[in-house]
Amino acid sequence: MKKMIAFAFALLLAAVGSHAQRKQTEIVVIGNIHQAVPNYNADTLLQMLERIRPDLILHEVDSSFFTKDFRFKAPSKENEQNASVRYLQKHPRTLLRPFEFEGRNEYRRARGMVPADNLTIQLLNRLDSARALTPEQQGLLTAYHALTDSLKVLAAQSPRHFNNPATDALARRRQDLQHKGLTRITNARDEFATAFLTKPNGEQISYREGYQLWADFWDLRNQTMARNILRMAEKFPGKRVVVLTGFLHRYYLLSELQKLTAGKNIQIREFYDYQHRN
Repeated sequence: MKKMIAFAFALLLAAVGSHAQRKQTEIVVIGNIHQAVPNYNADTLLQMLERIRPDLILHEVDSSFFTKDFRFKAPSKENEQNASVRYLQKHPRTLLRPFEFEGRNEYRRARGMVPADNLTIQLLNRLDSARALTPEQQGLLTAYHALTDSLKVLAAQSPRHFNNPATDALARRRQDLQHKGLTRITNARDEFATAFLTKPNGEQISYREGYQLWADFWDLRNQTMARNILRMAEKFPGKRVVVLTGFLHRYYLLSELQKLTAGKNIQIREFYDYQHRN
């Protein structure tokens, strides 16, 4: 009888262990507006976090923003940090981690990508105002601005309006135009090859080259962030992971994560899949 009881107990432990191993990791990617606006602020995001109840919150910053025990070094006006800090006050066991491309800002400045990005757009707009662009070039720039305006309208509504597949598709088209369509103009026109800016090391770089570097970095950055998210999800298996990112990154991260998590015990969900909690 004792042997039978011990055997049954062993089976129970095995079943419990097997169930624990089968528990899915959940990843929820929330597209955010970084600064507080009338329709979206830290209170809005805090309510969303309370609805999801994450075990781990990933932030679109690198490790330089955190202390050794993964607390923010300094206050911030951004919605994501403010909401997370307040959430941790109520749920102190929640973990925070970065997932950004390490040294993003320094990387871009050192190579002249910044301010080449803004200077190039400004020059494009001046050429358009002067009617100096070809019809095809004007069409690309007009489409880019139209998609930007459409996304601004969606971003002025509820979080669900800028966290859904339809908005993701618009964001993809807008970003493709920004990083691929507009480079067709900058690579074809001499104005961008003969306008220069100075990098921090004193070297000069043309708007054309700087903008191309900046456009190419979009893929590297997002692919790196997606791998970092997966690494964190695998480091904390069976946990509910919330990823806080600018909403224009959402489509790219979701696409990459769908590929990276194929065949893994990881489920990608939306914040509105979860029931409201008191």
